[in-house]
Amino acid sequence: MASRAGSLTASDLVAASLHGRKRDIGGGIFQALLILALFVSLLVLLVLLYDVISGGISVFSERGADFLRGRLSIVTAATAGVGQGIFGTLLLTVIVVLVAFPLGIAAAIYLEEFAEDTRFNRFINVNIRNLAGVPSIVYGLLGLAIFVKLLAEFTGGRTALAGGLTLAVLVLPIVIITSAEALRAVPHSIREAGYGVGATRWEVIRSHVLPSAAPGILTGTVLSLSRAIGETAPLLLVGAVTGFLASGGASLYEQLYGGYTALPVVIFRWASLPSQDFRALTSAAIIVLLALTLTANALAIILRNRYERKW
Repeated sequence: MASRAGSLTASDLVAASLHGRKRDIGGGIFQALLILALFVSLLVLLVLLYDVISGGISVFSERGADFLRGRLSIVTAATAGVGQGIFGTLLLTVIVVLVAFPLGIAAAIYLEEFAEDTRFNRFINVNIRNLAGVPSIVYGLLGLAIFVKLLAEFTGGRTALAGGLTLAVLVLPIVIITSAEALRAVPHSIREAGYGVGATRWEVIRSHVLPSAAPGILTGTVLSLSRAIGETAPLLLVGAVTGFLASGGASLYEQLYGGYTALPVVIFRWASLPSQDFRALTSAAIIVLLALTLTANALAIILRNRYERKW
């Protein structure tokens, strides 16, 4: 008996003790509650998707691409479309990507790789995490005060540039936090190997740390971009058009410094109208917004998987 016990490995003994342990009733109940919460969440999601798709699919079957190219209107539902809303959403997304992502990733690199562990830097980290939880309406007020009024000579006032900068500031704390967590997850052995062959700190960060952290950074940027695409309150405060928008044959520069709208604003406006026809348009616009969001997520997942295979 003693020889048999001595021949067992440590893993065998641990496995035997786990299988021989009494049933954990509390753990089983907790697991059942978690599964129930998962199914309830999925059920609510499926109900919402069914309601939206069933309400908006008739618009696509009757009008097709005409709805996607149509101009914004709150008078005639038969000719109203989301073409200007799609363009405005894409324009705002480009501004967010060009402003928030470089600044957020650069700030995360400094905080994780260069900044020392001082009281001031800890204060900055705490406030960045607090800013990530601030309601979006507060960022709308901030954008109204800074980008619309204080920097009106640069942004042109209530323009697409002011709206994009407001959304960029809104998602900037999320980009910093997620990028910093991805950089922190990179093993220190990678940095030590780079220093061991004589590389400088920047060379180690550029050639080893950033490529290793790229999947996590891309995941965080996608989450922040999805939030920016779906925001409505900040855009309403910084001048997004909710009624008729005459863009005509304006150039990209003129549209950047002119009136604008976005899909969330269009959905908000149409949902407030009493006409049943606009309710169907609201559901169709939600489907378009979901498609744009899922497309952005898919592109980020493809890039993330590419980096994961490489590293």
